[in-house]
Amino acid sequence: MFKKKGYVNKIRIITFFIFLGVFAAAYQIGSMSSVSEEEANAFMSEFEELILDIDAFGIFVHNTTIALPMFIPGFGVAWGIFSAWSTGFAFASIVIVAPQLGEIPPLSILFLSPFGLMEIVAYSLGISRSFILIRAISKKINLVPFIKPTVIEIGIVIILLLAGGYLEFYMLELAQEEGLELPGF
Repeated sequence: MFKKKGYVNKIRIITFFIFLGVFAAAYQIGSMSSVSEEEANAFMSEFEELILDIDAFGIFVHNTTIALPMFIPGFGVAWGIFSAWSTGFAFASIVIVAPQLGEIPPLSILFLSPFGLMEIVAYSLGISRSFILIRAISKKINLVPFIKPTVIEIGIVIILLLAGGYLEFYMLELAQEEGLELPGF
């Protein structure tokens, strides 16, 4: 019994890190997309409308609506990769409007900012759980043993995104107080 549980935990950890890498790669590819000035301006217009009067709870809700579909078996993998790519594309669009951000390596936002790290961990949990569930379904494995870990992981994702939303909002407010010009804020 214990050997099997240890094996399952190793597979879970390996799957998590594989999809963390997949998410980061899709984000990087999106950030390397060529964006026309017209596309960038259209994106920024939509982005500014989205974040108008957004607060920490609004950031949390937005990120949660992106993260929770990542738990859907099979679909969550595709959704997560698309979300990563589109977030990278958003970065590429912002760089067109604010060229000074072009000096920042896109992956550093994910891995060096506390809220970025919380978000990539949350999204990788969802994507990897989606993969585990679709694999179990395809092998006709009873899904009952997967309910508890999935619910726990959803709880972890919600906590991470709640903390990340408040931290991101606080850091944006702090940057504005310091007089940093952030596109869309």
